[in-house]
Amino acid sequence: MSDPLEEAEPTRRHLLTVGAVVAAAALLAPARASAQVVVRPHTTRPSAPPAIGDALQRLVRRVTNGATEEEMTRAKSMGFTRYLEYHLNPTTIVDTAAETFVTTNYPALVMDGTGLYQQDQNALYNQLGESTLYRAAFSKRQLYERMVEFWTAHFNIYYPKVNYLKMLDDRDVVRKHALGKFPDMLRASAHSPAMLEYLDNTRSRNRNINQNYARELMELHTLGVDGGYTQTDVEQVTLCLTGWTIAGRGDFNFDPTGHDFTAKTVLGTSIPASGQGAAGVQDGEKVLDILLAHPSTAKFISTKMIRWLLQYDPPTALVAKVAATFTRTGGDIPSMVRVILTQANLLAAPAKYRQPYQFVVAALRATQPTVTSVTSVTPSQLAIMGQMLFRWEDPDGYPDNADWWAGTVLQRWNFATFLTGLTTGALVVDVTPLMQVNTPAGIADAINKRAFAGEMPASLKTRLTAYLAAAPNNGTRVREAFALVLGSSSFQWF
Repeated sequence: MSDPLEEAEPTRRHLLTVGAVVAAAALLAPARASAQVVVRPHTTRPSAPPAIGDALQRLVRRVTNGATEEEMTRAKSMGFTRYLEYHLNPTTIVDTAAETFVTTNYPALVMDGTGLYQQDQNALYNQLGESTLYRAAFSKRQLYERMVEFWTAHFNIYYPKVNYLKMLDDRDVVRKHALGKFPDMLRASAHSPAMLEYLDNTRSRNRNINQNYARELMELHTLGVDGGYTQTDVEQVTLCLTGWTIAGRGDFNFDPTGHDFTAKTVLGTSIPASGQGAAGVQDGEKVLDILLAHPSTAKFISTKMIRWLLQYDPPTALVAKVAATFTRTGGDIPSMVRVILTQANLLAAPAKYRQPYQFVVAALRATQPTVTSVTSVTPSQLAIMGQMLFRWEDPDGYPDNADWWAGTVLQRWNFATFLTGLTTGALVVDVTPLMQVNTPAGIADAINKRAFAGEMPASLKTRLTAYLAAAPNNGTRVREAFALVLGSSSFQWF
């Protein structure tokens, strides 16, 4: 992957081209915002730079959406263990500023289903997307927000199919349990009207069954595709879940008139005929018990969490260790994170490639804008990069895969230029603080602290300083330099 700071003057010419592309994209954004833009992935993984920093510095990068100077200072003052524990207990983190902003600007987040049903559904989507982006960028509960993103993809739901029901799922399933216990989250998801509607279980009744949810419950939510289930298990789980549907405006309901009460067998476990009436719901509850107790679930969830937090290719021994922790603790997510994010594991792990959404959030954290609204970023800018929030149509969620996102380099450069060029409006980037020491080296140091928490690779810093030295350091030049740093290959990895 090329680096936009490889050569100062060619990069300047490129920057002008990028600016034109951004301007065109901005004009097109309103018309395109409602549709997911598909970005063709490259077929090979982009080359990762060497992982940098000691174990504590690497921990900061993995538990946050972008290492800031403030966050690095906090980590160094606490030390490795205390800092990790600080983030594993999000309810103890004072986050007044972010929560006040969200409460003030996105009132629909606390509405019940009846209230949400009465709202404009596109407006609700915007509130959900903007609040999600804002929290990811500016909340002090950074590990919590990273795990919200992880579980949102794990229990993926395509917003246009369920509309306001996704608002309830985000609040009552993902955010409620993101750093809790996996069994609680799985049960909440299985009773989520949004999930039951998205995967068609609301249309699965008696002999007129739909296997979508039963299949994805095993393949994507618990056992994994190689977890040992068969097509017969899919059919039997489908029967167990007949009658699991929705009542009113977003309430789970078991409808016995739509349930199959015959005896079933799931993964070798017999489920006797359940009689009649409300007792039939226990067939589905028993399925959840069976799946949660199965060793494939512990292995599958552990593998995905290691891939998310540590490295794309999880070591077999570590998977076994995390899976054992899952089993021993009843699926306690913080306990699993502690086993994954050890000093030794972090020092051995290669860097990970930021997905476009993660890049956008990291860029917001680096630029530290004054924000009254993030409407200019989502959904239009995320659409250009191919990762609109809650718009992945298939149930497997956006890929946590560097190969998939390798084709988004130009779009990232465009966004970096767009963001650093915002001087008026609801989101403003002020570069004046970067110019307090108004020399090439002084400005480079200031950008280093913002974008890399002081860890900018030496080669990048040398090129940045040379770029700043090639022309007068006015605000325009500094904005260009900041954009080039955000677009550099080093900033794409964490």
